[in-house]
Amino acid sequence: MAVVLAAVAFVGWRWWHNHPPYGPEALVIKSSLQFVSDEEAQAALGEKVYAPVSNGRDQLVLGRVSWQTPPKPLDGGHFAIFLIDKRTNLKPGRFSASSPLQEAVGFGSAGVENKIPERYPWLRGAGDVKEGNTWWTYGSRLAVSDGNASPLTFVALFPHVEGPLRTVVHVPTAPVAISDLLLALVHMGPDGQVYWAQRLQG
Repeated sequence: MAVVLAAVAFVGWRWWHNHPPYGPEALVIKSSLQFVSDEEAQAALGEKVYAPVSNGRDQLVLGRVSWQTPPKPLDGGHFAIFLIDKRTNLKPGRFSASSPLQEAVGFGSAGVENKIPERYPWLRGAGDVKEGNTWWTYGSRLAVSDGNASPLTFVALFPHVEGPLRTVVHVPTAPVAISDLLLALVHMGPDGQVYWAQRLQG
């Protein structure tokens, strides 16, 4: 009897532990994507953040994501914002971002985010890339550690690459169309729980 009660308690705890504190509808998320020039990118980011430097036929994509203050604080979790080229399932390698809480916004990747495409196959570009028997981490996502960091403005660089280098560059390259891009926000819990994923664009 004690074993049965322990098992029931564990199942109940696991459900509670993985249960989202709120859904994406509570945030009333708004977003946009557009191509911009160097000057427009810098103006959108403000004076304290430098936009990626484009060269020649590179492309800059300006993204804006805003949300209402969450019903509960993130408490060690984070929002992961992914911009993915659907043609290759790759993430950009260079970002700049500005927010009212600049210290709450980071770049890079996290191993726990490999769980995302397991639950949401349409977000398979969120995880690492498999080449043969090896997994590689390419590109970056934006991580927001404070729910009050809205609105978030970012600029991503899509470099123009020609010749043999094109086959060894593991980030999305120009030319790219807005329709090629997927923008998503994922709510991650403090222990790596994937609470939910919301498609914003694409």
